[in-house]
Amino acid sequence: MRRGAAFRSYDDYLRHQLNKTLDPRLRRVWATRDWRRKVDAFARAFRALQAEGLLSNASRALCVGARLGQEVAALRLVGVPDAVGIDLAPAPPLVLRGDFHAQPFADGAFDFEFSNVFDHALYPDRFVAEIERTLRPGGVAVLHVAVHRRGDKYSANDLLDVDGLLALFRRSEVVRVSKVDAFGLDTEVVLRKKRSP
Repeated sequence: MRRGAAFRSYDDYLRHQLNKTLDPRLRRVWATRDWRRKVDAFARAFRALQAEGLLSNASRALCVGARLGQEVAALRLVGVPDAVGIDLAPAPPLVLRGDFHAQPFADGAFDFEFSNVFDHALYPDRFVAEIERTLRPGGVAVLHVAVHRRGDKYSANDLLDVDGLLALFRRSEVVRVSKVDAFGLDTEVVLRKKRSP
């Protein structure tokens, strides 16, 4: 894993990330022409996970770094009604305010967690630790990541290989790592939290 941009403080990092999330032009794009396309693509990915038995309609699901909530809308579309997202900038009713470095939820609160913003984590170890903390034993985490290439100007880290990411998951087992075509991200990592530490 390679550290991306350098920040003087965590507050500088947060301001940098919020510049993108709160950009009125981007929010308009995400809420209009981009909305249906992303919801449909996420729904296809979630249906495939349902077919594999990794996601069920009874799952309590969290989307980490969900911006306006296309991932949450897709989960609800495929029959997972208890789904919510977190992001630095909330987008009610789908996305609550929350920092993925310190999720505002109790231990073991979720059966399923999804994220496609790992590259935005300033502290990848905290990002992963929070997923593992809030995921119940036996729960499933799915990350869409880009491997072997630089992220965008908001990326705080770059994955040189998937092993760097997998090594951070100390309380989970790899279900599979596979190729995916997901809005510039090329790898899907599926993990299951161990039932005992």
